[in-house]
Amino acid sequence: MTDFLEWDAHRLSAAIAAGIVSSADLMRATLDRITERNSVNAIVSLRDEDALMAEAREADLIPAKGPLHGIPIAVKDLANVAGLPTSMGSPVFAGQPAPASDVMVQRMQDAGAIFIGKTNTPEFGLGSHTYNAVFGATENALVPGCSAGGSSGGAAVALATRMVCLADGSDMMGSLRNPAGWNGVYGMRPSWGRVPGEPVGDMFAHPLATNGPMARCPRDIALLLEVQAGLNRHQPYGLPAERYQEKMQADVTGRRIAWLGDWGGAYPMEPGVLDTAAAGGAMFEELGCVVEDVPAPFDASALWHAWITLRSWAVAAKLGPIYAQSDQRDFLKPEAVWEIERGLSLTGAEIQKASAIRSDWFRAATKLFETYDAFVLPTAQCFPFPIDWDWPKSIGGVTMDTYHRWMEVVIPVSLIGLPCLAVPIPSVRPMGLQIAGRPRDDTSVLQLGGAWHGIY
Repeated sequence: MTDFLEWDAHRLSAAIAAGIVSSADLMRATLDRITERNSVNAIVSLRDEDALMAEAREADLIPAKGPLHGIPIAVKDLANVAGLPTSMGSPVFAGQPAPASDVMVQRMQDAGAIFIGKTNTPEFGLGSHTYNAVFGATENALVPGCSAGGSSGGAAVALATRMVCLADGSDMMGSLRNPAGWNGVYGMRPSWGRVPGEPVGDMFAHPLATNGPMARCPRDIALLLEVQAGLNRHQPYGLPAERYQEKMQADVTGRRIAWLGDWGGAYPMEPGVLDTAAAGGAMFEELGCVVEDVPAPFDASALWHAWITLRSWAVAAKLGPIYAQSDQRDFLKPEAVWEIERGLSLTGAEIQKASAIRSDWFRAATKLFETYDAFVLPTAQCFPFPIDWDWPKSIGGVTMDTYHRWMEVVIPVSLIGLPCLAVPIPSVRPMGLQIAGRPRDDTSVLQLGGAWHGIY
């Protein structure tokens, strides 16, 4: 019997704790499911079967460590798991085992998770299309022959195909949100500081990315976020964890939702995307929410200027040492080289200007949240595209001038670190909605997502 592979994670966790499902049976079913369905290439660096079965049997013999006890999980291949290779989708690091686990990963392990391998990601997580020279491309779970999105594309597809019930991811430019929308699952970008990154390198200047949870329902998002979140004494900033599951059930009647759509026409959309997303946005009215069309609250071109400056600067800081090695530079994909070279050319004045724009947008957003409890946007500007594309070169007749311009719709959230949950829209072609909430108010976002799931 493998029906439990269809169960949500919180149900599985309770069943394991009660002895209804054994960790060994779950692991056996999981490995069989991976054999059956991983032609989509979502899970990579799969560990030895005998070792995994031995760990699962051991889990059945010891007291539960936490809410993830005995649950198989594959970790995104940007995060380190001690003893497993962290390729980051790059030939530079292919096959190199990590000496230690990242903070977030260790928290998941301490909660009882059994790590079975990695989930596929684009090279260094750059671009919302999961393909690389090490493992190849990951196929969309819902649209054969099309992109899974990214950079947490492997995680989203592993969830959608029922190979795992929970997944971690990371998000700089929609990496937890777009693949969720394209594969019919949920992905949450938590508030900055909620889930700690690694205490390495510069820890103060201009954070853009964060780790976060993915799942097949918002309650499971809340479960994993409780494990991942919390202060870390080695970090200069952070936010405490909360009991999100206890607060999930809430009456959202009367909450005001700002529909921002295509940001006043600033974001080109593939035909059908905006109509699909608008129909999804209108579903909030079924929950008793008040949904209003709202003009663009900030200049889109200024947001893009600030974003592309700070992103290139961040990428150059991280990947510049690789670029500096001529024997490694040739392994970098063109998009990475372009980001690095652009970042290295920036002046301090340009970076300061971008930061000032970012601050202006934060002030404008807080003003918007005086009236509205959340704002809503599509998770992408196009539907899943053919898997053999590098990226969409045009959308709605508008040429995309960079490899990530087609994901411009996610940067209002990313730029100022808002909590944001991607929810799937019931439609013929896969698409999702971003539900963005007030700074640091992850709970309210999860409540809206929980209510959404009830009618999805």
